[in-house]
Amino acid sequence: MKRISLLFGLCLVCAAAMAQQAKYVFYFIGDGMGLNQINTTEYYLASVKGQWGFDRLSFADFPYTTYATSYSANRRVTDSAAAGTALATGHKTRNAMVGMNADSVAVTSIATWAKNAGKKVGISSTVSIDDATPSAFYAHQVNRGKYHAIGLDLAASGFHYFAGTDFHKPKEGENYDMHQICADNGYTWAFGYDEGKAKWKQAEKLFMVQRKDANRAIPYAIDRTAIDLTLPQIVEIGINTLTNNNKKGFFFMIEGGAIDHACHGRDAATAIHDIIDFDNAVKVALEFYKKHPKETLIVVAADHETGGIVPGNGRRDLNLELLQYQTCSTNEVTAKLTAMKKNRMKKTWEDVKQVLIDSYGLFTHTEVTWREEAELREAYETAFEGNAKEENLYAVNSALAAKAREILNKKAGISWASHSHSAGYVPVYAIGVGAEKFHGRLNNTDIPEIIAKIAGYKK
Repeated sequence: MKRISLLFGLCLVCAAAMAQQAKYVFYFIGDGMGLNQINTTEYYLASVKGQWGFDRLSFADFPYTTYATSYSANRRVTDSAAAGTALATGHKTRNAMVGMNADSVAVTSIATWAKNAGKKVGISSTVSIDDATPSAFYAHQVNRGKYHAIGLDLAASGFHYFAGTDFHKPKEGENYDMHQICADNGYTWAFGYDEGKAKWKQAEKLFMVQRKDANRAIPYAIDRTAIDLTLPQIVEIGINTLTNNNKKGFFFMIEGGAIDHACHGRDAATAIHDIIDFDNAVKVALEFYKKHPKETLIVVAADHETGGIVPGNGRRDLNLELLQYQTCSTNEVTAKLTAMKKNRMKKTWEDVKQVLIDSYGLFTHTEVTWREEAELREAYETAFEGNAKEENLYAVNSALAAKAREILNKKAGISWASHSHSAGYVPVYAIGVGAEKFHGRLNNTDIPEIIAKIAGYKK
């Protein structure tokens, strides 16, 4: 009788442990999204409503909040490859390496652990799907720039859903066509949101990218048109795909990759719009969580901070509401100015000034002093008569567009430390099953380990 009672008790303990496991895991990563990026966005949201203090991003109100370090195995300031590998595999590695430890030995990721546990797996991003962070979840390469090899690793991964911007080089020469290689490995291609909605039910494995008549790369949120993919749409189709004919659950990584690109360009308004897009994607996951509160875990993290942004530049107040009048990214302003430069009939200062009015709200919504206008005119003359540029990791912008952006940032009260990454702490937010385990100061390598324990994945 005692033996029966003991066995019954053990069964109850096992059942309770299983009940506490996360069946559905959402792992959001804001690339370059440090604490101050979030803080600035929340101040901005309040400012445009004429409210004091800050308005709330959904994930910033998660019940469990902490922070993590981001250094790599060989640099205190990490790159996205090493940081992505830490967040994916629980291993520190050297900058530029993906899916490998510091000794160049391949290591598996939490996505693979989930797949081995019988879960469906999704990997998505607003930037190229073979970029550093997403590739850390499926590839094993000594250099993040080995796009051909990374693409082959993706096709062989067997993961069930990929989405975002297409490969860096989807086709190169006669023997390298990633679209065909993926199709040969069982992936159904969906070009755009409408195709994604039409194909997810029949697709065993789905790959969704931009429509063929759209820009190949998903634009910044501030630049998007109605036909461009959004991160909320990517999450929506991902949930449908990963729950289709599936009773075992899923692991779904979603990266807001363009936040980092905007911060490399010190483009505050553009970064804010992408953070809002990221938050809207989290809201889609939250709606799923409300339907499955006892089975779902949502974790929001960042790989590193980019740009050293600070909401404040020595003044006692912020004027972040001025950023609402920026209507496109600095990259797009550069494209407009480049087109004007090619048209010799349209290059007067008044013509150029109108571009700055339309794009940044300068002169109309944001006061420009005579000295600042002189600086803009000087940049205009240099840019149009010469070839003055400002270059960052992801873009080469007109010196005039950069100067206008700099003036707007200054007026809004934004400071930047650099065009690159910093070693600042990154935030971690969690809600759902096991979320209470995210507490105290973490290392970025702790995050996948904690998720795996909550979800019951084995390495």
